[in-house]
Parts: sequence; C-alpha cells; structure tokens
Amino acid sequence: MKLTPFAKILILALVAVGIFFAVRKFLPQSNTNVSTNTEVTTPTQPAEEEKETPKEKKAKNTPNNRPSFSYLPAAPVNGKLKGVVELGASGFNSFIVTIDAKKTWKLEKAEFGSSLVYENMATDDDVRAGLKNYISNMLNYGVAGKDIHFVVSSGAIKTPETQKIAKGLKTLGYFVNPVTAEQEGAYALKCVLPALYEGEAFVLDIGSGNTKISWKEGGEIKSAETYGSKYFQNNVSDQAVYDEASSIAAQIPASKRKVCFIIGGVPFEFAKQVRNGKERYTVLSNPADYKADGGKQKAGLNIYKAFADGTNSKTFVFDWDANFTIGFLLDLK
Repeated sequence: MKLTPFAKILILALVAVGIFFAVRKFLPQSNTNVSTNTEVTTPTQPAEEEKETPKEKKAKNTPNNRPSFSYLPAAPVNGKLKGVVELGASGFNSFIVTIDAKKTWKLEKAEFGSSLVYENMATDDDVRAGLKNYISNMLNYGVAGKDIHFVVSSGAIKTPETQKIAKGLKTLGYFVNPVTAEQEGAYALKCVLPALYEGEAFVLDIGSGNTKISWKEGGEIKSAETYGSKYFQNNVSDQAVYDEASSIAAQIPASKRKVCFIIGGVPFEFAKQVRNGKERYTVLSNPADYKADGGKQKAGLNIYKAFADGTNSKTFVFDWDANFTIGFLLDLK
C-alpha cells in the first residue's frame, strides 16, 4: 500500500515520541535531586544537634569562654532518707537526701523559695496547718518523722516571722536548730567541697542576709562572714561591700584559690543563664558577662566580682544540689 505524504509524517512523529519516552525512562535522575539528598545527610548537621532545644543550644554557644568542670561525686551505698528545711531570710528551702554511713550523699528532692514564712500564716493556727502540710509531704516521700530537721539561718534568726514558725514547730514536737554564720560556712564546706579539691578550692555562699566564706587549712575549717545580697536595703554602698569582701578574699591562702565552689540565691540566678541541660555543676561566666536584673542581683554581682577580683580565680562552680543545711545533716551523729 502506498502511503500518502501526510501518513509518512504522522508515522515519523509517533516514532520520535516513542524514542523520547524510552530514553527518558532509562536516564538517571537529575543532579538537582542528588544534591538535595546529600545536604540532608551531611555530617555537619548531626541528629543529636537537631534534637537539642533552643535553650540548650544557647547555653552551649554562650561566648564567654567558661572553663569546663566534669567532676561527678560518688553515689551513696545503702543510704537512708533524711530531710531538712531551711528557714531562710526569704522563705523555706527544703531538701530530701540519701546519706550512707560514709556521709556520701545524693539529693532526691528539693524545693526552693517556698514563701510560707511570709504568706498564709497570719495566725498560730495558720502556722500549724501550713507546717503540718509541709511535714506531711516529706513523710509521704518516705522520710521518717525523726529524720526531719529544721534549721534557721543566721540571716533570718531574728525576724518575727521566723520566731512565729519556730513556735509553731515546737507545738508539733520539732526543734528549730539555730546556726551562726560561722557554722553555716562550715556546713556549706562539708556539703559542697569534694575531698579531691580540698587543697585547691574555697567555698562561697552568697545569701540574702549575709555571705559565708570557708576553706580548709591545716586540717581545720576556716570561715568568715560579710554582707549578703540585700545589703542595699540598709543603705550600704557598693564600694564599702566590695572593699570588705576584697579584704576577706585576701585572707584565703593562695593555694586555695584555683577553684571556688559557689552556692546561694544570686549564684543560682546566674547559673540558670548558662546551665547546659541538667548538669550537676555549672561554671559561672565572668562577673563582667552578667547584667544584673534588680537590686538583689546587682548587689550579689558586686560581691561575686569582689571575690573574683580578690582571688583571681577563674573557675566559680555552682552546685545545683548543694545547700548548707545538707551539711548540717552530714554533721549529725
């Protein structure tokens, strides 16, 4: 059969289309798709980093050249639960810890800044009801009644609110243990300072009512006291506080200035800004890297700066689990 010119053109067009689709089917995918897959699996973006929260990334990337601190304390063996409540100048702090026969301890539960001292305790009945509830929570956790202790800090011992609380506890069969600033310093050291660092470190506890400083010397605990972070309420100048703190810093032996273990309300606020995840120990930034928020932080930062300048220590380690009242528990027979 003789094909017309139009039929020949149509057949040639169909053959060309068939060849086009056949070639396309067997060709590899384009370079654009290959490049996209490579970016997803690049080792510069590991899965671990992608899972981190923005807060964790911010803490890691803080440009303050903080030294690291990788020490971890030993865990207690066959320990016993004990509880302690601090009646502080700003409220209640409570701690439940496990302590073994060697005085090795581990924090099990902590509550900071419970303001029962100042709120909802207008009458004696309010005091008793509030304290019963507070004690009940510790009993329910597993702490025996005889192993719950109350301590009033040296900065709060003279306040009317504390006296009311102490009276209420007495009616419930509990005794409030008053401690001096010197004792607070010693208790803080027993709790905070690892034996491994006794030869090169000192302890700084910046409280609201006062600041306690302690270190080991000749096998004994040495301690001193200066202004707390609420000194501005008493019209004391920043320079006067800085000068007194500096003079105390000068008393710390040079060999004990390599590391400072620091605790207290204002250091807690500073540590929160740079903490990496749930680490036990956080190395604070240099004083110059912090911007104080409010009068208390400004005063606490002044005290911190005085000891940083006076000792030339570059490593101030905040312990998230420690409190001087835990040292009180460790001191019990």
